[in-house]
Amino acid sequence: MFKTLSDFKAYIQNKSAAVVGLGISNAPLLDFLLRCGAKKITARYKKLNIEKTDGIFYILGENYLDNLNEDIIFKTPGIRRDLPQFTKAVQNGSMLTCEMELFFMLCPAVTVAVTGSEGKTTTTTIIGEILKAGGKTVHVGGNIGEPLLSKIETIKKGDYAVVELSSFQLFDLDNGSFAPDYAVITNITPNHLDWHKDMEEYIAAKKIIYKNQKETDRLVLSYDNDITRNINCGASTVFFSANVLPGGVYFDGTSIFTGDKKILDKSDIFMRGAHNILNYMAAIGVTHDIVAREAIISAAQNIKGIEHRIEFVRNFGGAAYYNSSIDSAPTRTIAALCSFESDAPNIIVILGGSDKKISFTPLAPVVHAKAKAAVLYGETKEKIKQCLEEYKNGGLTIKVAESFDAAVSEAKNMASPGDIVLLSPACASLDCFKNFEERGSRFKEIVKGF
Repeated sequence: MFKTLSDFKAYIQNKSAAVVGLGISNAPLLDFLLRCGAKKITARYKKLNIEKTDGIFYILGENYLDNLNEDIIFKTPGIRRDLPQFTKAVQNGSMLTCEMELFFMLCPAVTVAVTGSEGKTTTTTIIGEILKAGGKTVHVGGNIGEPLLSKIETIKKGDYAVVELSSFQLFDLDNGSFAPDYAVITNITPNHLDWHKDMEEYIAAKKIIYKNQKETDRLVLSYDNDITRNINCGASTVFFSANVLPGGVYFDGTSIFTGDKKILDKSDIFMRGAHNILNYMAAIGVTHDIVAREAIISAAQNIKGIEHRIEFVRNFGGAAYYNSSIDSAPTRTIAALCSFESDAPNIIVILGGSDKKISFTPLAPVVHAKAKAAVLYGETKEKIKQCLEEYKNGGLTIKVAESFDAAVSEAKNMASPGDIVLLSPACASLDCFKNFEERGSRFKEIVKGF
């Protein structure tokens, strides 16, 4: 509907706008709407205690969706768009949208969209750093970092916008026009089944990323994932694999290749774990013909790690402490555990949090193989305990803690020189924290305070 920022500014001048939900992007969105000259802006939040902005009308509390009738409604991704209040508003003539939808409408840059059940933040970061190393002007955002819509005035044609998209955000982009120039799906495994109606809806949300792509666009997919390997679409498709894959991006055990051309040696990648080799291959699938090989190598050698992703915190008492709070699903914890190599189990893993309705069964054999102890906390502690106990392999010590802080303290008491204490919860954080970042930051605060 809007092709340029000028189009949107002309539209919004005499219109009322609502911003619904307390999300990271909404404070900058309120400022953006003020700058664009909206006639009236209403912020609708369920929470009562928030920092208010001058020039904004507020509707707060349990009835924040009552009388939803603004001309244009921006919803935060965490609130489903099929709520009856939204449906009624649209029937009465309101336009329902979101920050990301408007951004992609207005963005003049080359767009790179990245999603996946695991690895999307790291892959997004790697793509951004490779493009920067190749001399491109790059804007990284979406589900990572700062919101991009509020910076739309500074983004120019020829720049690159590298955007991480969650399934929640993609669910809002099924609009017939969202079509990134480059799209990446790192993998699809069960996740967020506490929000999506079922696995089918979750998969369908992920597939929106390429739904409207053209032949001249590119889609980068994992060949090793059963779901993504069988995707067919109109875009030019590049597969990546941990095994030799003629015509794709692949790892031969030592180096990453595109076709028969070597791009990157494993030794150039600083970040630990086989999963990060996959993330690099996904990024190379996008960038290998945009920038020179030297830019890819330079970026790999300079990316030292990403916060909350197997992040080294400190050594204490001869044990190494790692924060991988991003690991909010069993598959992520499996990858984190397998990134550490040892002749004998020497990991004390902290598991637990809020329940995303995902099975912990695949996690049990890996925990037994890689860990000497598991410390459990939170809403899912008994569910995980039962799963670990049912997998009878002996040797694993299981402790249950009454709080997150107590779990970290218990792990410290169990650690011996040469051990690894790993926060890799396999669960969401919402039973105790606002998000995984707050959880990881609390872990680091405790550990640095030993």
